[in-house]
Amino acid sequence: MDIGVCYFPEHWPRERWATDVERMAEAGIEYVRMGEFAWNRFEPEPGTYDFEWLETAVDLVADHGMQAVLCTPTATPPKWLTDEYPGIRQEEPDGTPLEFGSRRQYCYNSPDYRRESRRIIGKLAEHFAGHDGVAGWQTDNEFGCHETVRCYCDDCQSAFRDWLRRKYDDVDALNESWGNAFWSQEYRDFSEVDVPGPTPAEGQHHPTRLLDFHRFSSDSVVDYNRLHVEALRGAEADGDDWFITHNFMGDFEPLDAFDVSDDLDFAAWDSYPTLHAQQAPDTPAPESEAGADVQRVGDPDLTALNHALYRGASEGPFWVMENQSGDIRAYPYSAEPAEGMMRLWAHQAAAHGCDVVSYFRWRRCRFGQEQYWGALNNYDGSPDRGVGEAAKAAGEFAELPDLAAPEGEVALLVDYDSMWALHSERHTPDYDYWPHCRAYYRALRRRGVTVDVIPTDRNLDDYSAVVAPSLHLVDEDLAGRLADYAADGGELVLTVRSAAKDEHHKFRDELAPGPLSESLGARVVQHESLAPGVETRVTYGDQSRGDGTDGGEPYAFRTWGEWLDADAADVLGRHDSGPAAGEPAIVRNDHGEGGLTYVGVWPESDLADALVADLLERTAVPAADPLPDGVRLTERDGYTWVTNFGRDPVAVDAGDAAVVVGDATVPGRDLAVVEGPAHDVTVESGD
Repeated sequence: MDIGVCYFPEHWPRERWATDVERMAEAGIEYVRMGEFAWNRFEPEPGTYDFEWLETAVDLVADHGMQAVLCTPTATPPKWLTDEYPGIRQEEPDGTPLEFGSRRQYCYNSPDYRRESRRIIGKLAEHFAGHDGVAGWQTDNEFGCHETVRCYCDDCQSAFRDWLRRKYDDVDALNESWGNAFWSQEYRDFSEVDVPGPTPAEGQHHPTRLLDFHRFSSDSVVDYNRLHVEALRGAEADGDDWFITHNFMGDFEPLDAFDVSDDLDFAAWDSYPTLHAQQAPDTPAPESEAGADVQRVGDPDLTALNHALYRGASEGPFWVMENQSGDIRAYPYSAEPAEGMMRLWAHQAAAHGCDVVSYFRWRRCRFGQEQYWGALNNYDGSPDRGVGEAAKAAGEFAELPDLAAPEGEVALLVDYDSMWALHSERHTPDYDYWPHCRAYYRALRRRGVTVDVIPTDRNLDDYSAVVAPSLHLVDEDLAGRLADYAADGGELVLTVRSAAKDEHHKFRDELAPGPLSESLGARVVQHESLAPGVETRVTYGDQSRGDGTDGGEPYAFRTWGEWLDADAADVLGRHDSGPAAGEPAIVRNDHGEGGLTYVGVWPESDLADALVADLLERTAVPAADPLPDGVRLTERDGYTWVTNFGRDPVAVDAGDAAVVVGDATVPGRDLAVVEGPAHDVTVESGD
C-alpha cells in the first residue's frame, strides 16, 4: 500500500521541478501521475512532437526512487485539432456542438478522433517504451465526466444504427423486441432509427429505445478505451510490464465500469468525499448537524460503496487515482475538511483493498478552471494541510505488510442495465438506484460486514448471501442462475422493482418477479410511488403464514411500496398504512437448501438494520454488534481498520489482538488498525 500524487510539470517553471520532486520523495510518495491534459504540449503543431519535457520530469521522479504513471492525453484535444476536424465535437440532443474551451468535448465514435487518438497514444507510448521510470498508464481521464458519455452527433447516429444491426440482425426483430406497435413507432429499416432527440412528450421517450441507446453509448466508451489499451500494448518494449488503468468516478451512472475494466489490469477511481456527499440525494441536508458533518468528512458509506464497486471491477486490489486533499471547487459548498481527514480517507481506501492512494494534486493551480481546487501545497508552493497527513499515511502504510484485497461473504449485485432502465422510468423524482443500494450496504457495514460489489454475471458460489437491489431486468438465464444459487444453499434478497421486466425493458405476461416467482412462492400484485409526507409503515418480524397479522414491530419506509400475493412464501412483514394495510410486504421462501427473500418496500435505516440482522443470523456470517454512528470496521487480509468519522472518541476492545496503528481509544476523525478479524473487535462510544 503506497501513496501517490498528481503532478502537472507543464504548469510550473522547469527550475521548480527538482524541488517539487525532492519534496514528494521526502513525504513518502511512491507514484507520480502526469500528462493527462497535455496533448498540446506533446504536439504543439500537427505532426511536431515534444516529449522531452515529460521525459525530464520522469527522469527526476525515477532518480528519487519513485515511479511515474503516465496518461494518454485525449481528454483535452488541442485547438488546432478541433479547428482541423470540427466534426470530432460531441453534440447535445438538440444538435448544439460542444465548443473548445474546457475538456471532454470529443465524440467517442468520431473516425477522425479515433485515428488522431491512436496516433498520439502510439507516439507517446513508443517514446517511453523501455523507460524504467514508467510503471504504467492511465487511459484518458474520467470517461463521461460533464455528462459526456452520450453524444447525439451524426457519427453516433451511424454507429448506433450499426450497433442495432449487430444486435437484432432484422428490423422486424427490433420492432418486436422494443414493442414499437405503441404510438405507431415501427421502423421499416435500421436507417430510420435516430438517436433520441427532443420529443413533444417531454420525458416520454420510448423506454427500450432509450435503454438500447444507453447500452450503445456505454459500449462506445468501452470500445474507445480498448483503442487506448491496444495502442499502449502495441508499443511495449520486450520485458516491459506496464499496467493500464482508468480513473472512474463515484456514483456514476452512464458508463458500465465492469465492461470497461475487462480491458484494464485494474480499475481506479477519483475519490472526493465531500463533493460526492453533496451530490448524493441520500445524504443529510447541510443545515442539519449530520449535514454539517458531511460537509467536513463526507459520507463514509457512499465512499466505501464506490471503493467496493471498483474493487469488484478489478476483481482484486484497485487504486484511488485522485484522493481529495483539501477543499473543492464549490459543488455547491466548499468547506475545508476536518483535521485528519486526508489521512483518514487514505486509510479507508486501503482498508477496502486500495493499493495506491494518489492525492490530487501536488500544488494548487494558479490559473484555469481549477484554481479553487485544493492540493497538498498552496498555489505559492508552500505546504498546505494535506502534506503532513499524506506523509503520515505513507509512513503508516510502510509499517504494514503486503495485504490481499478483502473478500466478503456477502455480495451486492450492481446491474447497469437495470439502473438505466429504472432511471428512464423512475415514476418518482426520489427513485435513485445508488441510494437504494446504499440502504442495504449501510446496514451491512454498520455490523462490520465486508461486502463485495459485483456484476450479475459473476460466480456466486462462494457467497453466503447475495443482495440484489432493484434488479429490474432479468432474463431467463439470470433467473435460472439466481434460483440455482438459492437452491444450492445461498440466501438471495430481492428488493423493490426486481425482475419486473425482461431484458428488453418490457413487462412480461406474468407478474413480477416473473421467472423467479415460483422459487419465491409469491408475486407482486400492486405497486405505488410515495411522495414525502405520505404515511408509510410496515410491521416486520414474527408474522404468521397466511392471513395472520399479529406480531411484528412497526417500521417506516420511503419512496416505493409493493404488496404481494404470498402463495407459498412465509410473510415476514405486512403493510400497516394506506390501501395496502394488512397485505404482505416482505416475504421469504425456502428453496432447496437456501431461500429467497423479497422486500417490497424501500426500507428506512431501522428496517434495513432489522432485515440485515436476520439475514446474517440465517447465514451465520460473522458480524460485529451494531457500531456507533460514524464508525466502521473494515477487514483486509486479517487486519481490521477501525475508522471513526464521528466527532467523539470511541473505545476499541480487540481482545488479545495487537493494535498496530493508533490506540485502543480512537479520537474523532481518526483510526486504528488491529491485527485480527473484524467480528472479534468491539467498539463502544465514550472516552
